[in-house]
Amino acid sequence: MGKSTSDVEIIRRMMRYVWPKGDYAIKGRVVLALALLGAGKLCNVQVPFFFKQVIDSLNMPVPEGGTVMTVAGAVLIGYGLSRIGSFAFQELRNAVFARVAQGAIRRVADSIFSHLLSLDLSFHLSRQTGGLSRAIDRGTKGISFVLTSTVLHLAPTILEISMVCGILSYKFGTPYALVTLGTMAAYTLFTVSVTSWRTKFRRQANAADNEAATRVIDSLINYEAVKASSIGRGYFGNEKYELARYNAAMLKYETASLKIAGSLAFLNAGQNTIFSLSLASMMAMAAQGVIQGHLTVGDLVLINQLVFQLSMPLNFLGSVYRDLRQALTDMDTLFNLQAIDQRITDAPNARPVVFDGGEIRFENVTFGYHPTRPILRNATFTIPRGKKVAIVGPSGCGKSTVLRLMFRFYEPQSGRILVDGQDIRDVQLASLRRLIGVVPQDTALFNDTIYHNIAYGNTQATMDQVMHAAQRAQIHHVIERLPDGYQTRVGERGLMISGGEKQRVALARTILKDPPILFFDEATSALDTHTEQSILANIRSLLDEKHCTSVFIAHRLRTISDADLIVVLKDGEVVEQGRHESLLSGVEGQGVYRDMWWSQELTEAEKQATEEDEANNNNGNGNGNAK
Repeated sequence: MGKSTSDVEIIRRMMRYVWPKGDYAIKGRVVLALALLGAGKLCNVQVPFFFKQVIDSLNMPVPEGGTVMTVAGAVLIGYGLSRIGSFAFQELRNAVFARVAQGAIRRVADSIFSHLLSLDLSFHLSRQTGGLSRAIDRGTKGISFVLTSTVLHLAPTILEISMVCGILSYKFGTPYALVTLGTMAAYTLFTVSVTSWRTKFRRQANAADNEAATRVIDSLINYEAVKASSIGRGYFGNEKYELARYNAAMLKYETASLKIAGSLAFLNAGQNTIFSLSLASMMAMAAQGVIQGHLTVGDLVLINQLVFQLSMPLNFLGSVYRDLRQALTDMDTLFNLQAIDQRITDAPNARPVVFDGGEIRFENVTFGYHPTRPILRNATFTIPRGKKVAIVGPSGCGKSTVLRLMFRFYEPQSGRILVDGQDIRDVQLASLRRLIGVVPQDTALFNDTIYHNIAYGNTQATMDQVMHAAQRAQIHHVIERLPDGYQTRVGERGLMISGGEKQRVALARTILKDPPILFFDEATSALDTHTEQSILANIRSLLDEKHCTSVFIAHRLRTISDADLIVVLKDGEVVEQGRHESLLSGVEGQGVYRDMWWSQELTEAEKQATEEDEANNNNGNGNGNAK
């Protein structure tokens, strides 16, 4: 996820969200929480003093007929009020700071999510979704922990230690304060050093946890592939394979977790030993003072209570520091995501694209997903405004890459792409993408309702507009027959509806967006011939009505034979351009299109002949059985 960042830098990044510039309401809450923190600790430190006075009062001769209230009534009331005040200020501080912490978490999460959405396609294609989502989840929880532990544990403990050391030094002498400081130093040094050593085990556990989460998500998302691929490997073959991969990741997690547990036991034992030795030393010093008459029994109790009162926050401090190290590690991962640079951004003086009919021109464009393997080589062609243009060619020749470059998901290594004479690198990215609608081959649907997936093309659309778009895409009648209609959920990646229905939902979404430039990337490949022809007729009607510039990326040449221009790619180069008739005659280019056409026609003829033979055989068998 990137190189490790110093703890100070991580805290500094977090403070931008805790102390936001110009937000005086949040800043006021932070100040109030700190004031309540100080008030609570002042009350807490008073408790041992009242306890001392109670002990000393009870050690004095009591007048005949005296009661607890006459001897130490005021002191007992003060003792009770101090404890109540300490808890009251503590809980009030928690309530005040909760809004600060939750607001900071929300702002960080919004910022990270916004940044991830702005990153280019290559980032998302190279990342494992399960590990990425787990890193974000742990990072935001880490921020919550750091904020609450700092205000609720770390700062109060430091303040209380300072107050106790000052009181011991002032009332009983420097040696008591030095023992306390020495104890705190030894405790802190031991905790920090052991926890730093333990951090590597937590990193190993995190890596294994990410790997396990990725295995689960990949397997569940590709559930059908896991099931289908079992054929030829024995029943449940691939389920066992996926389970083995998941178990391997969990075994790594188990190993790291055992190391974490063992090192934690060592840390706890060391911390308790240091504090117990310190407390015993302080009691010995105080007891000696009582024997010598320098101190009262109440003073011994006061010293014991002041020092022992530090045990709970110190135990918290040890626990907090362990978890704080983990939280900082998780936050480092999270903020490193935020630090990933956007490769594709608006130029400094970019302006909105000026639409003038939608002419698209590729000029000597060279591009490859890997620098040593170009997909397009000096590709030059023009898509006239308002015309239907098809881009065809063998698999892997770069047809779909044209769309990705047009959308600026990637930048070409050389050459340029123009829309109405404007280099797309010089116009605002958002305005460019608003011009383009895409009906992809692999339709991306959200795990939501059909209505949501269609309305995603225009989130401000009314129900009537959504239904009209569905009718144009010939999916409305299918939706109406579903039990929940437009509120039917499509499942993860749309797995609960057929491939053809997914493509029609995508077509309806694009129709609803109503862009002036349309790309159809094998948009009808999942449809049967009858439905395909019907939808193509609707698309032709739509294009004639809107006068859109349309680009069809196609494998089946019959679907694009009526195009105004056909661009033929082979090995990343434009080898032919022209209309269907001229390309078929072989007058244009190298005859690549002609060979593809007749190859597909021959395959289609053989398929039809096979289907007719099967139909005849079935009829013959049926007649024979009837006889």
